[in-house]
Formats: sequence, structure tokens, C-alpha cells
Amino acid sequence: MVFLAFIVALSCGLHDAGLTPVQDETEAVRQAVLDYVEGVYNVDPARIERSVHPELTKLGFYRTQGKDGYSSGKMTFAQLVELSKKWNKEGKLPKSAPKEITIFEVQDQTATAKLTAQWGTDYFHLAKYDGKWQIINVLWQSPPPKK
Repeated sequence: MVFLAFIVALSCGLHDAGLTPVQDETEAVRQAVLDYVEGVYNVDPARIERSVHPELTKLGFYRTQGKDGYSSGKMTFAQLVELSKKWNKEGKLPKSAPKEITIFEVQDQTATAKLTAQWGTDYFHLAKYDGKWQIINVLWQSPPPKK
């Protein structure tokens, strides 16, 4: 019986070993995006600092209430860190706020992902720096007008 348990454990370990690198990379990309959104939602700039590269390029399109069309704006890494310190400082964001993450592709050095959050939709380019996945580009927009 002990021998059978050993064989089962060994085969599970070998099976996992074959899948782990891809799963680990995908999970690491997912974690970087989760750190980004939860860094803002939970007023935790340290999560932004670990998941976003200092050379971030962020471009967004947002709608202003009472105005037609979209305005555009850029944000730097430093501005994102500052935003994360105050965006939900009052804690008014509902616990049910969306943070839906879709990973499109993960290669050995680059990855693409999408986040649906309270503020809209973000599309990410991530790159691996010193073995760690970081967000380098973000293109986002606020939710489109309801029809």
C-alpha cells in the first residue's frame, strides 16, 4: 500500500513538473495584473511598484460626465503610484468591484493581458525583467456609453 501511494505521488509530481513552467509563467503574469488592480483598489502603492516597470507608458481614453466623446490622457509610473495612494482612500469602492483578468498570450519574454475594472478596460503589455513579469504598456478606456 505504501508503495502504491509512493507511485501515485511520484506520477503526480512528474505530471505537474511537465506543466508547471507554463502554468507558473501564466500565473506570474496574472499576479502582476492583479497587483496592479488591487494596488489601486486597496490603496497599496507597493503592489504597483512591484508589478509595473518604472518606464511605464500608459495612455487612456475617458468620458467626462455631461460631455460627448472621449478625452485622452497619459500617465507615468510616478503618477500611477501617486494615484494608487488616493484613488480609493475613502474606501467607497464596493467589494464587488470588477477585476476580471484575461491572459491572451505568454511567451518567454513578453505577454499580453486584459483587465476589466471599475474604471473601464485596460490592455497590457508585460515584459520579463530580471526574471520578474512587469507591466510596461497600458492602453485603457472608460466604459463605453450605454445604448
